[in-house]
Amino acid sequence: MTYVVTENCIACKYTDCVEVCPVDCFYEGENTLVIHPDECIDCGVCEPECPADAIRPDTEPGMDQWVEFNRKFSEQWPVIVTKKDPLPEAEERDGEEGKMEKYFSEAPGEGG
Repeated sequence: MTYVVTENCIACKYTDCVEVCPVDCFYEGENTLVIHPDECIDCGVCEPECPADAIRPDTEPGMDQWVEFNRKFSEQWPVIVTKKDPLPEAEERDGEEGKMEKYFSEAPGEGG
């Protein structure tokens, strides 16, 4: 099992999760985070830290696409280990449907 970041992180990008990760397996895109599935040690400490409930175990139904999404972008984006402010529109976009199509950017974040 591994944990993955799902669609609800897009356009929110809360980073509470990165500070508790003992293996620094979060990577930052311009408007979302991902977890490298091969680096995640399945400890689960990140899941309850996410205010947007965007971190899920890969054992849940429909997670295969998110495992591949997380793998792809964790290999392209910089690691992030320090909490930052969420995106300005995070509260209003939390839980919004269709965020992948509306807002997702493949651009890397700053990391840090």
